[in-house]
Order: sequence, then C-alpha cells, then structure tokens
Amino acid sequence: MVLRTLTAKSATALDAELMSTGAFSLDQLMELAGLSVAQCLHTLSPPAKTLRVLVACGPGNNGGDGLVAARHLYHFGYMPSVYFPKQTKHELYARLRTQLEQLKVPFVTDFTAAAKEADYILDAIFGFSFSGEVREPFPSVIATLASTKVPVLAVDAPSSWNIETGPPGDGPGNGYMPTALISLTAPKPLVKWFRGRHFVGGRFVGREGAEKYGFDVPAYSGSDQVVEVPLDDVKL
Repeated sequence: MVLRTLTAKSATALDAELMSTGAFSLDQLMELAGLSVAQCLHTLSPPAKTLRVLVACGPGNNGGDGLVAARHLYHFGYMPSVYFPKQTKHELYARLRTQLEQLKVPFVTDFTAAAKEADYILDAIFGFSFSGEVREPFPSVIATLASTKVPVLAVDAPSSWNIETGPPGDGPGNGYMPTALISLTAPKPLVKWFRGRHFVGGRFVGREGAEKYGFDVPAYSGSDQVVEVPLDDVKL
C-alpha cells in the first residue's frame, strides 16, 4: 500500500476537526501521539541497548508529545532526561511536567552536555506547523542535533525543516538528518528529502476521515501504535 502525504494545511484542519466535531481533547491526542513515539523508539532500540534517552521538547504541541513520550519511556524501562527550556503557561504542560517530576525524571538545562551522555535523542522541538526563523535557545540545540553521533528520532518533522519544502538551505538545521522519523497520523511532504528509517504513528483517525483529508491509514498490526513505512511506500 502506497501512502499519500498530508499537507500542513490539511493537518491543521484535521487537528481542528478532531478537537471539535471529533470530540477529542488536546490531552487525548497528545497521549496517543506520545505513546506512539515511545513505542517507535522501543522498536528502534530497546532500553537494554540504549538506556539513556534525552528528550528535547519545544514550547508547542510537538513538545507536549515529547513530554508524554518521556513518561512512557520511563515506564518502558529507559532512563529519560528532558530538555524543556521554554515552558508555556498552558496548564496541560505544567501537569505533564509534574508527572515526570514525580517519577524523578531529571530536567536538564545544558542540551549539548546532556547529548554527550545520551544513548539516543528524541527531537520533539518543532512539528508540522513550524515555519520561519529558529529562535533562541534552539539554534545551538539544532546545530548539536545536526552534528551529534548519537542516533536521533524526530517527531513528525526534523526540527527546522519546513513541512512542505524540507530541510533549510542554511542556518542551524542545514545538514540535519536524523536517524529515524515518526510521522504522526500520516507522512508529510518533507519525507521527500528524508533519508532514514520512517514510521507512522498516532491511531486516532478512521478511514473515512483519512479519505476526507486525502491521506491513508497504514496497516497497523494488532495493538501496535506505530508501523514502519519505508519511503518507497510513500507517494511523493
């Protein structure tokens, strides 16, 4: 089955519908997305192989997915740490942080130093809605992601990439190619430029809804929240 991609405009409209007529809350969507991200990392590299996971979280929904993923990774047996430098005032993010603090998951302030101690990095900084300039404190963080030898799993988009046009021609994200990418709900057009292992996760849209927005639901196995979809199986 060749999967169609989901444009930024359609992804935004789908999110709005899910949280209105679809009757989902933001909490529910984040929980499902974060669970799929954690399961994706477990599929890539279980804790016996890569115990220490550094989760980089941005201020938006992508960062929320990362916070949820960090909690699940803890319960999967990993030792996660979290870099979350720009916490929003939204009470949901405060609750997600509290949940991690109660599990004694450490929050770090020096990303570059923490990256040197990690066995795997989760990039949950910017998602499909990102555009424009990368602002502080993230330029140096993305530069570290681009240069590190530690494997990286990007959530929905490699941070700094444009959802439609892919990697930037210059700036901190120039040359950034993560080890793996999990597309939430459906692949985005940027996968045209991606060269790594590709997964799809986030099981909250039925086939009728997918058809309305012009994408395909992949063939998940049983209770799995994630499925590997080679780029040869994505309609670019």
